[in-house]
Amino acid sequence: MQPRITALRFVAWFGLVSALGDVVYEGARSVIGPYLATFGASAATVGLITGVGEAVALVLRLGTGPLSDRTGKPWPQTIVGYALTMLCVPLLAVAGGTASAAVLYNGERLGKAVRSPSRDTMLAHASAVVGVGRTFGLHEALDQTGALAGPLLIAAVLALGGGYDLAFGLLAVPGVIALVVLARLRAAAPDPSDYDPAARVSDAKKLRLDSHLPVQFWLYSAFSALTMLGFATWAVLAFHLEHAHVLATSTIPVLYAAAMGAAALASLAVGRLYDRAGFRGLVVIPLLAAVVPPLAFSTSVPAVVLGAVVWGAGMGVHDSTMRAAVTDLVPRARRGAGYGTFTAIYGVAWLIGAATIGALYDVSITAIEVAVVAVQVAALAALVPLLRAGRFSATENPA
Repeated sequence: MQPRITALRFVAWFGLVSALGDVVYEGARSVIGPYLATFGASAATVGLITGVGEAVALVLRLGTGPLSDRTGKPWPQTIVGYALTMLCVPLLAVAGGTASAAVLYNGERLGKAVRSPSRDTMLAHASAVVGVGRTFGLHEALDQTGALAGPLLIAAVLALGGGYDLAFGLLAVPGVIALVVLARLRAAAPDPSDYDPAARVSDAKKLRLDSHLPVQFWLYSAFSALTMLGFATWAVLAFHLEHAHVLATSTIPVLYAAAMGAAALASLAVGRLYDRAGFRGLVVIPLLAAVVPPLAFSTSVPAVVLGAVVWGAGMGVHDSTMRAAVTDLVPRARRGAGYGTFTAIYGVAWLIGAATIGALYDVSITAIEVAVVAVQVAALAALVPLLRAGRFSATENPA
């Protein structure tokens, strides 16, 4: 059955689904650090829990990515993943301690691991018409509108005197709406591979494809992992803002919303830049990451605001352009495995980085700054072989 909507409209509607999803989980993410602190969690514990969460969301795609390739039916996996997220976040309202809150937070991250490879595969099909950088940049920009709205909703509830339980409970409403829109989108485009006729290869041809991912994919994954070793989770930054009494609790999600606004703008700008300049546009990622600690871990309000904006811009580039690059580097029939493998490497690196930064926070801010600069210099060095090789598209040469 041919899709009833154009590829561009498919990307836009999926952006709306993701935006509603982001209202839910980014709303929770904006205050998870201070929320865990109400149960007595330390900076190291917050860094470990949220680092594990990012690893769950990314590393488990080693299994969910190939599963998407094998089934060739991305919609069920996508719907289950979104449903898990929409269930776990509101249940944070009744968490009774650090352990139960950690399980629910990581359950939401599991939902992201389940849905993301299949969702990205569908978006990659649409990108055959819309353009790779434009597709992932537009999707991420729409996605980030929800990431902006969710924290503002949480901030309003807290500012008006509500507690975390009410704030988390209200997030069930956009979650239900997201699932309804997702069901309607599936009905409008039951097989998104129709946007990408070249993806319709026979089973025999799939078997003949080289089972190994291209060398450039592994170089790119190494570069990405190094950048994430020096990238803190927002929970650690938020923990600092409250622990050091830099901002009021109700103001922290507002700052997170500003960071998500920066992410939306950065994803659009760098996504289009990637379509024109390829890997050269990725030089900005280590540079952004290197300046975050001296700003975001400051006790100066202007500095932490700027640090949050820079952190958000870095996240926007990570979530859009870095996915677009995987689309170029991996053969069509291996995209699920490619996304899964890439994000697993990325996730392990972020787990190590987040846990390390959380532990170093209890030592000194200077230690964080030195460690982050060192790994970002290494990341720039790892990018050099990719820059020398130039733009490469595995969809044109699947060998």
